[in-house]
Amino acid sequence: MSASQSPTVRRRRLGMELRKRRESAGMRIEDVARALECSMSRVSRIETGRSVARSRDVRDMLQLFGVTDQQECELLAAIAREAQQKGWWSTYEGVLPAGLDTYVGFEESAASLRSFQNSLVAGLLQTEEYARAAVLAARHTTDGEEVERLVQLRMRRQELLTRESPLELWVILDEALLRRPIGGPGVMRAQLIRLLEVAELPNVTIQVLPFARGGHAGLDGPFTIIAFPDPTDLDVVYVPGTVWNSFLEREKDVHRHTACFDHLRAEALPPDESAELIAEAADGYKSSSTPTV
Repeated sequence: MSASQSPTVRRRRLGMELRKRRESAGMRIEDVARALECSMSRVSRIETGRSVARSRDVRDMLQLFGVTDQQECELLAAIAREAQQKGWWSTYEGVLPAGLDTYVGFEESAASLRSFQNSLVAGLLQTEEYARAAVLAARHTTDGEEVERLVQLRMRRQELLTRESPLELWVILDEALLRRPIGGPGVMRAQLIRLLEVAELPNVTIQVLPFARGGHAGLDGPFTIIAFPDPTDLDVVYVPGTVWNSFLEREKDVHRHTACFDHLRAEALPPDESAELIAEAADGYKSSSTPTV
């Protein structure tokens, strides 16, 4: 396992390895829960990487599954220890919405993200002012400290785009979000200029899906496909929700969203034409923010 992998990815890998060994042993989740005297949900959450498995849990499971290879046991125990570490984002856990901590952990170790957004600019591309306005609008909170911490988190995540081995980011934006003045005309114009600047990075591709396309493959809503540098860490699809964020890992779900993204990529304007449309929208906000006499 790569040293750059976050605890979130390690938990997921550990869960996958334990599930494979359970299935090889011909055991069901309820069998494991009964043997370990814990709930079925506890076993399920360990296998899906949603809960941290203690070293003792791993040792007991491997013994239950009949795994006797010492090297194999030591490797999985080491992964379990690494998975118990906390990522830098854990300092924000008091304000993180449900599931977003898992997303940030996946994002931290990702090799690439392919994302479709239809209402808000992707967090990795937001200006501080736009992020603040978006948080205030979405969370309906008057807690200024909570808002600022969420904005700080979003800004720190953006370091992924300029680190030594930068994240590959491909974002498709619905034209509708270019026309929605989050924070007002001035904030929105600065945000669109920011998009043009970030699009110059060699690891970032931005396309716009214009109104003229009519119906399109992304009508079900936004999603992000997360791919990891280690091919044994399979892609996962993140689907944000108003109340709960979902992570889809079944092969058919990942394949469906990958096909959807490919359709959207083909339907969207090429990057250069997208930049022209973004610049045009930015000029429109400049006009609308100019006082009339």
